[in-house]
Amino acid sequence: MTTCLLRSLTIVAVLNLVTIVTIHGKEAKRAAPVFKDGEAQIVDEFKDPDFWIRHDLWVETEFDSDGDGKLDRMHVDVTRPRQTDTEGLKLPVVYGSSPYYCGVGDSDEKYFWDTRHELGEVPPPREHMPEIELKIQRPIISKKHVADWLPRGYIVVHSSSPGTGLSEGCPTIGGDNESLAPKAVIDWLCGRGKGYTTVDGDEPVTAYWSTGKVGMTGTSYNGTIPLAAATTGVEGLEAIIPVAPNTSYYHYYRSNGLVRHPGGYLGEDVDYLYDFIHSGNAARREYCDCEIRDKEMAEGMDRVSGDYNDFWAKRDYIHDLGPMKAALLMSHGFNDWNVVPEHSNRIYQAVKAKGVPVQTYYHQDGHGGPPPMKLMNRWFTRFLHGIENGVEDDPRAWIVREGAKHENPTSYEDYPNPAASPVTLRPTAGAPERGSLVLETESSQGTEKLVDNFSFSGDSLAQAEWTEHRLIYVSKTLTEPLHLSGTPKIELKLASSKPFANLSVWLVSLPWNDDKKAHITDNIITRGWADPQNQRSIRESEPLEPGKFYDVKFDLQPDDQIIAKGQQIGLMIFSSDRDVTLWPTPGTELTVDLDATRLSLPVVGGVEAFKKSTAADEKAEGETVAKTAKPSLR
Repeated sequence: MTTCLLRSLTIVAVLNLVTIVTIHGKEAKRAAPVFKDGEAQIVDEFKDPDFWIRHDLWVETEFDSDGDGKLDRMHVDVTRPRQTDTEGLKLPVVYGSSPYYCGVGDSDEKYFWDTRHELGEVPPPREHMPEIELKIQRPIISKKHVADWLPRGYIVVHSSSPGTGLSEGCPTIGGDNESLAPKAVIDWLCGRGKGYTTVDGDEPVTAYWSTGKVGMTGTSYNGTIPLAAATTGVEGLEAIIPVAPNTSYYHYYRSNGLVRHPGGYLGEDVDYLYDFIHSGNAARREYCDCEIRDKEMAEGMDRVSGDYNDFWAKRDYIHDLGPMKAALLMSHGFNDWNVVPEHSNRIYQAVKAKGVPVQTYYHQDGHGGPPPMKLMNRWFTRFLHGIENGVEDDPRAWIVREGAKHENPTSYEDYPNPAASPVTLRPTAGAPERGSLVLETESSQGTEKLVDNFSFSGDSLAQAEWTEHRLIYVSKTLTEPLHLSGTPKIELKLASSKPFANLSVWLVSLPWNDDKKAHITDNIITRGWADPQNQRSIRESEPLEPGKFYDVKFDLQPDDQIIAKGQQIGLMIFSSDRDVTLWPTPGTELTVDLDATRLSLPVVGGVEAFKKSTAADEKAEGETVAKTAKPSLR
C-alpha cells in the first residue's frame, strides 16, 4: 500500500470521528462546488491529492462473455474528495473507461497483416502476438481526468473494459458487451447495480457519495466507449464528450468496400486490435481467443472482399442511436487519418436529427485533441450539476481556424457551415501532366489513363510534374481565400484493366509546402477511397469486367478549411494509396471518362464565392506552376 494511500486513509479515519468541524465554537462552512459564469470553479478544499479517497471494486454486469457460467465483473476505481465521507457530500461523476489502462500488446509490424498481395486473394496468415504483461497498481486503474475534474467538484471513476486489466470477460472490439459494461458501472453509480469488494466475493460496495448524474469522456477507443454506453439509453448518463471516437469499426478498417487501414497502422485489422488490448482474464484467454478472435472475427471481418456485412453492422454505432439521450459534445481533428473525421460527423448529424443537445468541436490537426476546458466545463456544469448556463443556446459548431491555438476556436451556427453550398467542378484533359479543374468545359475531354504503382506515395504523386501513376486537375490560382465546409463528393466513370482495383482520391492544396517543419497534412485538404466493385452496394462486390466503364460515387472525408490566397485546389485520382491500402503488383490500368467525372465542393458562399476566388490572374498562375514543378515519376 502506498504512503499516499495510507496517509489518506488515516486522515479519513480521524475526520470520521469529528464530522462537524468547529472554529471558535461555530460550525465551519462545508465544502461545496462553486460556479462562476456558468462554469465549475476549482475549490481549494477539493484540490489537495493528499485529502482524496481512493478505492477500487468490481461491478457485476448482465452478461457472461467469457463462457464461465458467471456474470462478468468489471474492475472499477474511484477517486473522490474526503468531504464525501466527512460531510456526507454527494457529487456527480466524470467516468472514463478503456481497454488500454493496464497494458497493451506489441506494436511490432510482424504481427500486422501482410499488405503486399493481390486484391481479391486470401492473405497469408497473421502471427499472433505474445500475452500482454499486466500493468496495474491497485487501487488506481488510471489517473486520467482526476486533476481536471475532481478539484472542480466531481468524483472521478475509471473502469477497465471487458477482458482487459482485472475486468472479466472477453474483448469484442465493439461488441454488445463493450456497451453493456459501462452501462453496468453507471447503474451501480446510480444505486441500481451491484458492486463488490473483490472479483469473486459477495461483500457489497455502494456509491452513496454519487448524485446519480454521470458524464463520460475519453479519446480514441476511450472516446468510443462513452458513445457505446450512451446507445444503451442508461438512466443517469447525462452527457458525453467523445474525442476522436471510432464510431464504426467498418469505417475504421474499410472504406466503401475497400480494405483500408488506419493511417500509421498499415496491416492492422480488428483481430490485431483484439490481441493488442487483451491484457486480462488469463484463465479464460483460450476461450476468448477461440470464440471471439478465431471464430467470430475470422469469419466476419472478410479481408478478401472488404464488403460490409452483419459482423461490421454489429460494430457500427449509427444503428444503435435510438435509445440515446445523453447530451453530446463531439471533438475531432480534420487531419486525423487514424480515426478519420467522418466518424464524428456521422454521429453528430444523426444525434442532432434526434433533437438531443449537441455541439461539435473540430481542429486542423491529427488524432486526438479534446475541446478547450471552457467548452467541456460548461457542458458538464449544465448537464451534471444542473446549472442553467445557457449552453443549449451556444453556437453548435466550434472550429479552430488555420494557425490558431486549440483553445481559441471560432464559433459557427452549425457544421457544415449553413452558408456552404455545393459547387460542381469538372476536369479538363492534361495527363500525364496536369489538367484543369473548372466550372464548365466547352468541349468533350475524352478519357485519360493512369497506371497503378504503390511504390509512389500520395504526396510525391501530387507534387510530380509528369507521371503516368496519377491523374491530377488543378483550379486557377486563388486570388482570395476560399472557405470549404462540409463533405466533398466525387463522381467518376472508369474502367479497369483487371477485375480488381484500388481507387484513391485526394484533394490537395498546391503549391506543396516544402518546409521540413511542416506536416504533410498541410497540403492534404481531404481524402477518400473506394472499391469500384462496390459501385452498387458496399454489401456486395461485383467483379469488374476489364475494359468496361462503371459509375462510381462516394464521399471524401468531411472538412472545414480556408484555402489561402495564392494556392490552387487539386483533384488527384490514383489507385493504390501507399499509406492505407493493400499493395497489389503494379500495372493495373484505370481509364477515367472525364466527361462523366465530377467533383462537388462545399463552398461557403457557393458558386459566386468560387468564381470570385478564382478570378483569372494569369501571371500569378504561371508563377505557381513554375514553383510546383517536380521531377517526373515514371
